[in-house]
Amino acid sequence: MARSNTYHPFFRPLWRRVALVAVCAGWAGFEAYMGNGTWAMIVAGISAYAAWAYLIDWKEPDQESKSGGGEN
Repeated sequence: MARSNTYHPFFRPLWRRVALVAVCAGWAGFEAYMGNGTWAMIVAGISAYAAWAYLIDWKEPDQESKSGGGEN
């Protein structure tokens, strides 16, 4: 299976991944505060995906290749 761009070397430092999730969540909160429910839900979904991909399911790129998670 091909790797997605979530494993780009730019995202290796933890602070960048946390900042990305925080900005998305802040944006969702701002949209909710402004009364834009549809956009708030859309950005909340993006925030949830970002939290999953960059914080919960994150594997260091070099560890993934060592564990046999290479491309087929």
